[in-house]
Amino acid sequence: MGASWVGHPSFELVENASDVTGRDVADLLLAADEDALKETRNAQLATFVSSLVILDAAERLGLEPAALAGHSLGEYTALVASGSLSFEDGLRLVSERGAAMQDAADQQVGTMLAVIGLDDDSVEAACLRAEGDAWVANYNSPGQVVIAGAPEALERAAAIAKELGARRVLSLPVGGAFHTPLMAPARERLRKALGAVTFREPDPPVVSNVDARPHTDPADWPSLLSAQLCAPVRWRQTLLQLAEAGASTFAELGPGGVLSALVRRTLEGEQYRAVSVATPAELESMVELLTSPEVAGERAASPLREHYQMTERLVVSPSPGPFRPVEAFAAAAPTLQIGRERPDPAAPISVAVGELIGWAGTTEIRSPFAGTLEAIIVLSGERVVAGQPVAWLRAALDE
Repeated sequence: MGASWVGHPSFELVENASDVTGRDVADLLLAADEDALKETRNAQLATFVSSLVILDAAERLGLEPAALAGHSLGEYTALVASGSLSFEDGLRLVSERGAAMQDAADQQVGTMLAVIGLDDDSVEAACLRAEGDAWVANYNSPGQVVIAGAPEALERAAAIAKELGARRVLSLPVGGAFHTPLMAPARERLRKALGAVTFREPDPPVVSNVDARPHTDPADWPSLLSAQLCAPVRWRQTLLQLAEAGASTFAELGPGGVLSALVRRTLEGEQYRAVSVATPAELESMVELLTSPEVAGERAASPLREHYQMTERLVVSPSPGPFRPVEAFAAAAPTLQIGRERPDPAAPISVAVGELIGWAGTTEIRSPFAGTLEAIIVLSGERVVAGQPVAWLRAALDE
């Protein structure tokens, strides 16, 4: 899943992830086989990092979302994308989550099945009638519901679902009964990890799997992420919530294209578009879509337009190390801070795309945006981490 990104500047995140987790993340992205990736501790880390590589590449082009959501593990990616979690804290949580869920799956054998062509209520009834460890795990789209639990109970639930009219029941290549009470042993372990990290206000908002509602209060997220382990993913409801808020163009960042397909199955109408981005070429296709006259016109009329039209941009460090701004910008740090007026508004400092802002150790930090420098927001000599903002720009309106 990582091969197409080798050599891209954003692939630097893979090395950073390996440093934080103590694992060879590049091997997971480039060499791991299907059996290795069936282990949830491997699959979660690989998917999380590859998704953030793609997010970083999109941000380098100046793209930003109006709202965010993630399916199961993807919720952690969404929280990092929103600024609620740092890249490092996200890695630590995902690593602990994957290990805890792996241990829970090893303690209690479980699996997951996709039920196709049956409504939610009937699938729920099939699980109840199975009289065993069988539950709904994902409400993915109309007519696609995932159930999970003990293999024997799922076999009974699948037979009942077919009697009720399901067209097909498909086995999923996973290593456990995720989003069910069988994950309860992992929950306490994850709670401890959640208590050790800092959550900030998500901007833009993130819609939760647990209740399909947007949450901006940082205090909500530890309990939501804890509950998510044993609760079904309400993805269909999440898409409906986003559409009701005004979203019409959906971009799936990460390996595969399952979620964008679920958008097309869930939201009816020509105004809804979905694109999946797993490779650099697909990133270019997304840019073409977002800059098309049709989508641009819809963005202007959307209730979420204030997010699309924001002109503020943060330049982030691509790697860890002590920060040193270029001499021309050094005087702006840290006397200018977000929320404060520029001392001399008549003398703006222009920044071009690709212009050198400073260094993190020996790594250059260049601006992916053009605009006016509002602030260098890190002290010279302060150690930064990968993904940490170091400068604040006000981009040109036609960017």
